[in-house]
Amino acid sequence: MNAPLTIVGLGELLWDLFPAGRQLGGAPANFAYCSHLLGDNGTVVSRVGADELGNDIRESLATFGLSDDFVQSDDEHPTGTVKVKLDKAGQPDFAITYPSAWDFLEWNAPLQHLAKSADAVAFGTLAQRSPQSKNTIRTFLDELRPEAAKVFDVNLRQSFYSTEVLRESISRATIVKLNQDEVPKVAALLELPAKDLRSFGREILQAFRLPLICITRGEKGSLLLSATEEHNHPGYRVRVRDAVGAGDAFTAGLVSQVLHGASLGEANDFASRMGAWVASNSGAMPPVPDQGLLAALAEIGQ
Repeated sequence: MNAPLTIVGLGELLWDLFPAGRQLGGAPANFAYCSHLLGDNGTVVSRVGADELGNDIRESLATFGLSDDFVQSDDEHPTGTVKVKLDKAGQPDFAITYPSAWDFLEWNAPLQHLAKSADAVAFGTLAQRSPQSKNTIRTFLDELRPEAAKVFDVNLRQSFYSTEVLRESISRATIVKLNQDEVPKVAALLELPAKDLRSFGREILQAFRLPLICITRGEKGSLLLSATEEHNHPGYRVRVRDAVGAGDAFTAGLVSQVLHGASLGEANDFASRMGAWVASNSGAMPPVPDQGLLAALAEIGQ
């Protein structure tokens, strides 16, 4: 057995407020949870308010088997919340509170130590909407070991992104993941052609000398492109309960496979199963099924 890797979700940590109640969320936290389920040390780096919602987040992290050692406490700003509405197909619409405690993530010695030991970190655009958290995220990335994977999950939300954030983030990344709806927006901001997903992916690879890009297409699958290879997966059809966190689960599955030496095809298939599994459950952090996660993933598509 290989020793567990240290996989970091860096950025927002919050409560998703659904009509039926609240659920723990934030793309980096969802990613860390799924990495934890896959046997690695999923680690959340974020900041919550010194309030009741923040205390509840810490208790929930413990319930999910995640540490709050790198979750900072903020006396001045509230714990983040997002109002989530689901359409008939289970697709979410988000209304994100600003400002939130995670907008003020501080660089400190514990984060520097974590960066030096991390095997992979996933980050997005949302937590870079404020100068302080943006600078902390970039410093964390700069402190990583050269061999660590830097995963930029584009995750465009409302108006909380910019050309500068996209360029800087892709430039620092070794893996970029985005969905098909984000492609035309990213292409326009970066002034790149996007006549189809494949050509757009090739443009990004070449322009930024990027090792790997992934473009997801919901139930229609996903496309992985490197400088020398590509793999197109048709996706798995499941009954969608809600799609919140499905992309984060996909990213966790992809990173796990890449770090453990899987081929593009193996990584794409496993990541697709992870995303489909979360989409078929309610919430972004579903409990491990009775038969075990790997057994449940194996059943998808049968």
